[in-house]
Amino acid sequence: MPTPERISLAIFDWGGTTVDFGCLAPAGAFVAAFAERGVAVTMAEVRGPMGLHKKDHMREMLRTAQVGDKWRAKHGRDWSEADIDDLYRLVTPMQVAAAAKYGIVLPGVNECMSTLRSRGLKIGASTGYFQEAADVTYNLAKEGGYVPDYSICADEVPAGRPAPWMIFRVMEKLGVYPPSAVVKVGDTVVDIIDGLNAGCWSVGIIDTGNEIGLSEAEFTALPTAERDARRTAARTRLLAAGAHAVANTIAEIPAIIASLPIGTKL
Repeated sequence: MPTPERISLAIFDWGGTTVDFGCLAPAGAFVAAFAERGVAVTMAEVRGPMGLHKKDHMREMLRTAQVGDKWRAKHGRDWSEADIDDLYRLVTPMQVAAAAKYGIVLPGVNECMSTLRSRGLKIGASTGYFQEAADVTYNLAKEGGYVPDYSICADEVPAGRPAPWMIFRVMEKLGVYPPSAVVKVGDTVVDIIDGLNAGCWSVGIIDTGNEIGLSEAEFTALPTAERDARRTAARTRLLAAGAHAVANTIAEIPAIIASLPIGTKL
């Protein structure tokens, strides 16, 4: 396989990376959907599988001892695939409404994309959202000035993250290969693993993402020591997942991409 002369494509996640500070839209929708079935889940329980296709996300939540036990205590039985289908029907309109509420383009996104494009990079986007929520997010981002060259959601491939199919589809559509010419940028552990499974560079985002999980106002209000501690914990989790680099904000991404050692075998 040829060695690329430079990075030619950057693929960005949506919620928590380019829109929706704190990745609030999917988290809140999951809490509300489980509550409809009498099960109170915590934000920590919701955020663990973030980045997966939303049906896979609920399945992974219920596979944990904590949420599985809560379900059993409420319903007197183990969860089933029929329950997953039921929860997915519940969460779908909630997720669409939340995407419309929170899908604001994050500070620094348009400047980052402009810088990358000035260097000749193409811009892709991928998401664990289903098609309707992905469409809402894309249209809001467009209103905010952010338009990727190609965008894809988990419904459009055989399996969502951590399978690499969305990344490969973006590469195919934008005509970029090998994978070592591609950077995947996201805010969740699943994003990092997704990039690694595709053989790409994988870069994490901290401040706006799922690992910290706060609104912009909440994050800004943190005392400096608390903010630094949360950043350190999030950075540690993303690096432990295999991230090649981690940024506090998207404004750091152009410099990180420029620093990647092209020619290194991934």
